[in-house]
Amino acid sequence: MPEYIPHTQIRRRDFNFLQLACGHAGCNRFFKTGAGRTKHILSAHPVISSPPPEQDMDINMPDVLLQELENRYNDEDFPPLPDDEELDYGHSHDHHADVPRSSPPPDVDTEFFGRGKHFFHNYHTKLNGHPCDAHGHFLDDNALPPSCEPRSPNDWIPFHNRTEFETADLFNAQNPTPARKIDAHLALWASTLLKHGDTPPFADHRDLYATIDAIPLGEVKWESFSCLYTGEKPEGSYPPWMDGTFDVWYRDPHQVVQNMLVNPDFAHEMDFRPYREFSTLGEERHYRDFMSADWAWDQADTISKDPDTIGATFVPVILGRTGNNEYYPLYLSIGNVHNNVRRAHRNAVAVIGFLAMPKTTKEHASDPCFRKFRRQLFHSSLSKILERLRPGMTKPEVAKFGDGHFRRVIYGLGPYIADYEEQVLLACIVRCWCPRCMAPNRDLDAAGALPRCQEYTEELVDVGTYLELWDEFGVVADLVPFTNDFPRADICQLIAPDILHQLIKGTFKDHLVDWVHKYLLQTHSAHDAQRILDDIDHRIAIVAPFAGLRRFPQGHGFKQWTGDDSKALMKVYIAAIEGHVPVEIIRTFRAFLEFCYIVRKSTISECTLEQLQDAVSRFHHYRQIFLDTDTISTFSLPRQHSVSHYLQLIRLFGAPNGLCSSITESKHIKAVKGPWRRSSKYNALGQMLVTNQRLDKLTAARVDFTSRGMLNGTCLSAALEAFCMMHSMMLQTKTSTQMKRARTILALAEELNIPRLPDMVRRFLFQQTRPDDPRDASEIPIAGCPRYEGKIWVFNSACSRFFAPSNLSGIGGMRIEYIRACPMWQNEAPRYDCVFVNIGPEDVGIRGLEVARIRAFFSFNYGGTLYPCAVVRWFDIIGDSPDEDTGMWMVRPACSTNNAPVYNIIHVDSIYRAAHLIPVYGRRFLHRDINLHNSYDSFRTFYVNKYADHHAFELAS
Repeated sequence: MPEYIPHTQIRRRDFNFLQLACGHAGCNRFFKTGAGRTKHILSAHPVISSPPPEQDMDINMPDVLLQELENRYNDEDFPPLPDDEELDYGHSHDHHADVPRSSPPPDVDTEFFGRGKHFFHNYHTKLNGHPCDAHGHFLDDNALPPSCEPRSPNDWIPFHNRTEFETADLFNAQNPTPARKIDAHLALWASTLLKHGDTPPFADHRDLYATIDAIPLGEVKWESFSCLYTGEKPEGSYPPWMDGTFDVWYRDPHQVVQNMLVNPDFAHEMDFRPYREFSTLGEERHYRDFMSADWAWDQADTISKDPDTIGATFVPVILGRTGNNEYYPLYLSIGNVHNNVRRAHRNAVAVIGFLAMPKTTKEHASDPCFRKFRRQLFHSSLSKILERLRPGMTKPEVAKFGDGHFRRVIYGLGPYIADYEEQVLLACIVRCWCPRCMAPNRDLDAAGALPRCQEYTEELVDVGTYLELWDEFGVVADLVPFTNDFPRADICQLIAPDILHQLIKGTFKDHLVDWVHKYLLQTHSAHDAQRILDDIDHRIAIVAPFAGLRRFPQGHGFKQWTGDDSKALMKVYIAAIEGHVPVEIIRTFRAFLEFCYIVRKSTISECTLEQLQDAVSRFHHYRQIFLDTDTISTFSLPRQHSVSHYLQLIRLFGAPNGLCSSITESKHIKAVKGPWRRSSKYNALGQMLVTNQRLDKLTAARVDFTSRGMLNGTCLSAALEAFCMMHSMMLQTKTSTQMKRARTILALAEELNIPRLPDMVRRFLFQQTRPDDPRDASEIPIAGCPRYEGKIWVFNSACSRFFAPSNLSGIGGMRIEYIRACPMWQNEAPRYDCVFVNIGPEDVGIRGLEVARIRAFFSFNYGGTLYPCAVVRWFDIIGDSPDEDTGMWMVRPACSTNNAPVYNIIHVDSIYRAAHLIPVYGRRFLHRDINLHNSYDSFRTFYVNKYADHHAFELAS
């Protein structure tokens, strides 16, 4: 080791105080970069126009095109906000404003909405959610909500300022931090403030926790009750569980529901009355959010038979549960909030209990007495937890809503979200039977099966023996479901669809993928079967990267599967197995995948239901190959059988994506896994309850501060604004250096190895400057086209924005994805993505779209106009329809007469969105040197992957 080691200080960046305002009217967001501001504007303040075939999108490049974007906003090209008072059809009666009424006036029955008013809602006229005062007296039409007591915009109680609140929220909600690390952070913070005579916002973690506990909002205290076995005990020694005490922790669901109703975040994303949605074209029915379906309407019909309920708001209580070996949380939501709110986990799902699940020794685990006690304890616990909602299920009560109005409400038990194992427990049935119908367990898909209902079950119990009911009907006769204690509730009719466990993890992964493995092992030698499986893994691994597509570097051969793993495999599996399995298996996967993607839509029409039924029929027809080849012995599998019930469930509960167990699984991470990790692991449940309560308080405080306009911008932007006003200063922006790319057309032509690029630019300019010229630009002599030899700006990526409500998306269903065209991606290899290009009429190409591969994004200024462009290589579409087996369109790289690639320059506005291509592998085994970086260059034929996401499925089907 040398005696002297030179120490030199490395160059470091200073903290960037720059805060760029959004600039949109009413928005107070701030950003550190122009690219971040552009991304926010595109997602939060979209300019929506009418594209072919259904939605529009824009391609925008960070920084350089920001001025052009701002110019567009100056033209006020925004869609008008919906007017609550327009389209008021029907008639009303005059009433004196000062005379309380016992019933509301006749309400609006029909409202048209949407661009062009092509859709309309028929609202329930009796349970219509009419506003009332705090005493339940109905108000006149258009009455304003009661005014609230004004509070100071600087009232941060119990915090002293915004910094304290944001710090507490950061350490507890956004980035959960253990207590000792909170102390360490505060100590480091104190060390920087010491020389200024200042201190951090909190003394230590105890001070922080005490401040959070003092928040006066969002507090629904945890309570508990204990359960004991009260049955007969055998003489002599008996199992220890018979003397055990089992604690159940819960929060008042009545108060939790009221907190959801009064949340101002949900004020404009909540339905106050059941409705039925139709399109004006043929009056086709649409199923969307929960309140748009038949169950809520039918419940309203039943409830409104009581005249005291007229004018009330029906509030369906949605329950769900997920758990592990230690903790069994119970979740609650309400059916009034829109599906996108529930899916986005915006506190529309709350944990209301931790159930007790008794355990015993292995010797007594299979004891029928213990199993009955365990099951009945579950139902009795649910009944006890929900009992405070029972009075409001028959007699309306007054509740305040997020829009400031009071309304009468009537509660009701709604769907229960659960996987199959819990559905068995809920419906009090035997495993391998269907919880929704009476089909025999040996032939679950038998036609003519009656729906399962509690009334029929009780009649069976009266006439049959325990064993007869168990063997012949799958009924556990000695259990009483919790729904028996509540009006208008039948658990067999309340089992919700479960896309995650029934379709994705169940039928797809556990059944179909496993059957393919079994088929290969049965029809080939062990060595050949493993070789084929290795090739399938290789095919999966080399799929080109795409936004939102998970990589499988080693294929799909790993042990611990998650729902996200299964979803990712669905996107690429059908192309990977083609050529190695019979066409009937490919068509089985196609039918099932189409079913899954259709059922995942945010809006489902009657026409869509017909497509769904067709997919089910094809799936049942083609899956027969697994039975014919002795790969399996039966199709009587409850999770796969559930596919047959989805059409009915959609009509009852609306789009299934709003009731999927993936919602409760995600909440499980925040409510159980996160708090458990922060606990000491000893008697962790009590610590987890406290953590959940603090999270609820912080959430309620954030909602309150936001509603008062106290959280606009960021903590830093607010401090900078105050500092600059005090010192009359302005912050200067700094320019950042970027990777060197071509600066002229000739340099870009050399970089891309496209010698004809300068001529292509000239023809592009001819098209742009003479849009009314009917001649084809390729036929124009090059001398007649404008010349450009100035500077250009080249970009490695572009951002596309499009409407995709069925996908995980941002505000208003807008989704953003990045399209890459860079010579070096993640320091590994070049990446040039593919796109859909809008070419005009819908009957051309794929619904009016062509497929191209981006070679470069660049822009230049000609004649005072900025032209954002893309160099693309075209693909030719093979055939006039998708491939019969896979259901995907096929394309090949376009070539001229001398086999040269066909390139072109297009305006970025003609790019619709990114496209994902999967090679047509055929029957050959892949070479080992093919990987995800060169797969686009290693094959001549590709599938346009409509399974890449739900928007692509709608686009390329």
